[in-house]
Amino acid sequence: MSEYQGKELELFAGAKNWKKYFASFMSPYISGKVLEVGAGIGATTGVLCNGRQTKWVCLEPDENQISKIQFLISSKELPAYCSAVKGTLKEYLTRELYDVVLYIDVLEHIMDDAGEILLATEFIRPGGTLIILVPAHQWLLSEYDRAIGHYRRYNKNTLRMLMPPSMDVKKLFYLDAVGVIASVANKLLLKRSYPTRKQVYFWDKFIVPLSKKIDPLTKGVLGRSLICISENSYRE
Repeated sequence: MSEYQGKELELFAGAKNWKKYFASFMSPYISGKVLEVGAGIGATTGVLCNGRQTKWVCLEPDENQISKIQFLISSKELPAYCSAVKGTLKEYLTRELYDVVLYIDVLEHIMDDAGEILLATEFIRPGGTLIILVPAHQWLLSEYDRAIGHYRRYNKNTLRMLMPPSMDVKKLFYLDAVGVIASVANKLLLKRSYPTRKQVYFWDKFIVPLSKKIDPLTKGVLGRSLICISENSYRE
């Protein structure tokens, strides 16, 4: 993972309903010192920062995205406890441990995802939390996924298998059940390698609110995205 291959970050930055929706499940676990791997342009950072954090490191390998995060910090659109660091997790030289490590739509961009998660555990304090959001269902892999550098999509089994023995999976569930229909339509009918701004707006404005009503009925067994919340159970 180095430079992003398209403008998907800007395209989905306006998906406020979606970001607020998945953030509602993550926010109770995000406090103290946070390391966000692959922070992009900081759009998700702004939604997840809620004042319960004391430090937030936005780790991002792309120089252009780093400059955008730094602008958000200097303009006070992101809290003063946020900082932007250029690089990947392999390049991040620190002995500091974090209360929370985040991968929000990032893991699917990394070829060696198992090695990445194993490395991530070295940055999580005992009792700390690893939170992952990834696109769901390999059978939904489309030209759009390939166009933006996705190596894969995940299901519960493939994501659970990535967790080292020290990580205790607390929650693992799908979100955006109605969004699956939109993804299938794009793959089989529209066959677009890139969504339009109008498509993203329609999904965020109409499909996500509908999924918020349907998802509780499906009890997390169906969805376009997958969330995993794990705890570092290692004790010295």
